[in-house]
Formats: sequence, C-alpha cells, structure tokens
Amino acid sequence: MSEIEFWYEFASPYAYLAAARIEGLLAARPLRVRWRPLLLGPIFQRRPGHASPFQEPAPAEAAYRRRDVERWAVRYGFPLVWPRHYPRSSLLGARVALLGADEGWAAPFSRAVYHASFVEDRDIADPVTIAAILDAMGLPADAIVARATQPAHKARLAATVEEAMAKGIFGAPSFVAAGEVFWGNDRLEQAIDWALRPEVRLPR
Repeated sequence: MSEIEFWYEFASPYAYLAAARIEGLLAARPLRVRWRPLLLGPIFQRRPGHASPFQEPAPAEAAYRRRDVERWAVRYGFPLVWPRHYPRSSLLGARVALLGADEGWAAPFSRAVYHASFVEDRDIADPVTIAAILDAMGLPADAIVARATQPAHKARLAATVEEAMAKGIFGAPSFVAAGEVFWGNDRLEQAIDWALRPEVRLPR
C-alpha cells in the first residue's frame, strides 16, 4: 500500500482543516497516512534575515489568512472558534503526538488537540489540557506526558525539524507523496492523486 506523509503543526488552522479531512479522503483508497507532528518555529527561525520563530505575515496577509480559514471551514461544514491567544504553543502536543505516531494513536489524539484549540478554545500548551485529552482516549496520561518530556524524546522531536527541512518542507500542513512535497490544505487532494496515479507525475 502506498503512503502519504502528513506533516502538521498544532498552531496551524490550515492543518486543523487537513487533519479533519485526510482520513476520510483516504478511506476508500489504497493509501495510508503517516502522521508527522512538527514544530515550525525552528524552521521559521532559519529564514535568512528573519530569525523569528513566528510566521509574522503583514497585516493585510494576516487578515486574509484568517478570513480564508473561515471560508474553508464553512465550505467543509467544520466548526471554528479562533483561540483567544493565537498562535498557541504546540510544543507539548507535538511531543506527545510523536509518541502516538510510534504507537498508533497519533490520528485521534491529533484531531482531539485541534478540536480543543480551534473549536473549544482550550489552551493546548497547558499539560492539564493534554492530559485530559489522553484520559478521554483511555490512555495513561501521566505516564505518557512523563515520557514525552524526557530529554531523549525532546531530542527526537528536534530531529524531525532536520528531517522535514531535508525533504523541502517549510510550512504546514505539508504532504509528501511519491517524493514530492505539497504545501497547504488545498493541496491535499493533489497529493493523494500524485501518490495513487503514477501517470500524472512529471519528470524532474
């Protein structure tokens, strides 16, 4: 079975939309998804001449992005509540999701984190919120959070930044299909098509 990598950042509302859609789009297709949690801050900090860990678009672009997300949410029929504090830190959530990717529960956990942030306006940077999500899933929250905050696991998440950049990833959501990077929620269908139909691929 073919695979598509889904690179996502919990602070991204576009990634929230993609996370809510991806498995439904793949349900009847011979394609599995590999959930890849990511921190974009370290990638943003490496931009030439702009060492900020935040995206920091110009005001007109920021207003456009916000309205664009709202339009897509309406189109999909997804609920959307803008967090009171945006963007929120996704560090703990990403560390826990990386364990979930190892153990097979990244998808439901990640969707629940997005729902907490972009539907319920809960602080996903708070360990209490992450623990409550794990508890609701029937998982041992205290043990998982403890494992996620061990130095070796922190280093594993940091290493994903290097891996992502080596693949050419610079934003989220991104999808890697048959060696190609597709950036943005609106590129998800194209990435799926690319993964499943060799005839549509262009030579490099």
